[in-house]
Amino acid sequence: MPSAENPRLEGVPFRRRSGVPLQCRLTELALLEVLMRNAGRVVPRTLLLDKVWNLNFEPSTSILETQISRLRAKIDKPFDLPLVHTVRSMGYTLHGPS
Repeated sequence: MPSAENPRLEGVPFRRRSGVPLQCRLTELALLEVLMRNAGRVVPRTLLLDKVWNLNFEPSTSILETQISRLRAKIDKPFDLPLVHTVRSMGYTLHGPS
């Protein structure tokens, strides 16, 4: 999981997008890390819940949707092309323009 002292993922700064600083919380960075490690692939909800919150079941709360929404507000909303995509009934994926 990223920390305030280590805001990089394998040498790629992910606190910026197109040179614009991103103000993400640690949970948002943890979500982004899992999505980046699986870029281009669908990441199931259960995997995100396990990797970010250490939950091995799908709770009836909207914790994941809330955090994805917050992440999108920071890394997608200010830009023309979104990176985080919902794959209905499956999970989420991170990819840029094809």
